[in-house]
Amino acid sequence: MAPKVSTAATRAALLEAAREEFAAYGVAGARVDRIAERAGVNKERIYGHFGSKEKLFDAVIEEALDDLTQQIALPGSDPAAYVSRLRDYYDAHPELVRLLMWEALNYRGPELLPGQEVRVERCGRKVHSLADGLGVEPSARVARMVFLLTGLALLPSMLPQLGRIILGEAAEDHEAMRDQIAEIVAAGFK
Repeated sequence: MAPKVSTAATRAALLEAAREEFAAYGVAGARVDRIAERAGVNKERIYGHFGSKEKLFDAVIEEALDDLTQQIALPGSDPAAYVSRLRDYYDAHPELVRLLMWEALNYRGPELLPGQEVRVERCGRKVHSLADGLGVEPSARVARMVFLLTGLALLPSMLPQLGRIILGEAAEDHEAMRDQIAEIVAAGFK
């Protein structure tokens, strides 16, 4: 008799396999057969654990963002250091950048998807942290700042081909890019 694999181990294997598949192919292009094969389980386990391919994608994004949240401190009073930490994280986790891009392409409507409350709350903590650090009240203006800081950190990973076109070989100097983004942010907050 084959050893029984725990439910938690199956779920973890599915999430890892799905992360690779979704990063490579997006929601529409991902195939549950490949995910199941990579995870070493029957594809029915995907539906048993997650209900659908789309819900599996949502779980993959949530897990990836959980990791980012655990590793990256809130912006506080130093938005330049925050954007530097984000930039380094995105360089080290290119699959998250791809997942976020696929998410943007797949979910274009103005409504939040079901289950986004956790992400809204996380972003709210970032807004409050930056507002507290700046000595201002949380507002739409501060929320836009958090959004723009995140975008600045993501941009070089999201558009590497444009970086190579504009910067040539200098596009590969990730430290210089991170430092220049931080300098721009620091100057903007003076």
